[in-house]
Amino acid sequence: MEAGLQDRAYWVEILDKIARPVLLSLATRTLKIAMPAEGKRANLEEVRYLEALGRTLAGISPWLELEGLVGEEKVLQEEYRHLAREALDAATDPESPDYLCFTNQYGDQPLVDTAFLAHGIIRAKRQLWDKLDSRVQNNLVSALKQVRQCKAHYCNWLLFAAMIETALYKMEKPYDQMRIDYALMEHEQWYKGDGIYGDGPDFRWDYYNSFVIQPMLVDIITTVGQERSNWMILKDSILERAKRYAAVQERLISPEGTFPPIGRSLAYRFGAFQHLAQMALQHYLPNEITPSQVRCGLTAVIKNMMEMDGTFDGNGWLQIGFCGFQPDLGESYINTGSLYLCTTVFLPLGLLPSDSFWCDKEQDWTSKKIWKGRNYKADQAL
Repeated sequence: MEAGLQDRAYWVEILDKIARPVLLSLATRTLKIAMPAEGKRANLEEVRYLEALGRTLAGISPWLELEGLVGEEKVLQEEYRHLAREALDAATDPESPDYLCFTNQYGDQPLVDTAFLAHGIIRAKRQLWDKLDSRVQNNLVSALKQVRQCKAHYCNWLLFAAMIETALYKMEKPYDQMRIDYALMEHEQWYKGDGIYGDGPDFRWDYYNSFVIQPMLVDIITTVGQERSNWMILKDSILERAKRYAAVQERLISPEGTFPPIGRSLAYRFGAFQHLAQMALQHYLPNEITPSQVRCGLTAVIKNMMEMDGTFDGNGWLQIGFCGFQPDLGESYINTGSLYLCTTVFLPLGLLPSDSFWCDKEQDWTSKKIWKGRNYKADQAL
């Protein structure tokens, strides 16, 4: 098997290992029984289940949506399509024992993870919306509307409110333009330069430009941008900044396949590279970066993290940590469900095996080339 297809098989294997406990438990309406309760805040007990679902769907959705797979991977994909739809039914059915919290009863956290769920729907509308029966569709719309009770804090959270409204637009339901406009206009004010946005008015050394900000900005503007002239004006600059940040992210991968453990939410592991993965998925990579070098760099990162002892508990659930089991790295808002944002690194599985991301030969990523002493074009700021 060619190296790229070996990498793909490994990615699918790891995605299956991570996602299966979440979606299988929810599809069989046993998530609240089966899922561990790691974390420091008791009031997250009820919202952690939505965290696990929303974040898992945000990561696997392009793969669910992909047409043209064959063989064993196709069989696995069909299984996951079914599990995902059953999970959405269980999560939004008020009669389900696994009915999830979409209100502010336990605080505003449901806004965050309903937004990740909404992002999954945007990335896989055919599988996660069109193929739902009308009952589940109605329950899902009700859930998205309920979460409007939750307050969007004055930071990247504005994008969560905007993403939910963008999903309603995609689902051809009434949506609130103001929530989208507010998020887009404020983030335009928070742009700091060279491809980086502040998380609110302030700059922070962390990976929130990848966990949330840039992937959501790109998908919001490319989904609803045409609806208002002031939104369309932003589109080119949002995409240009996104390409620059993708270049920065690719350079952060060390020759050994590690990256700096900087900032909060490190327990999201390689979810820190959601943005780079999305740029590869959407064929928005900068010209100087080839898809295969991104594949090779991300594969090295995934292996370093997944093969560390303590990543999973005895029942296959992720445990809190950056590389292994490191509970002290988990902030007060981190719980078992939070960890599943790591699935967003797998977005390029939404590309066919024949895509250059998967079929091109192995290639060193930027830092590996430079640390081998190769001559290389100088980096340039945006």
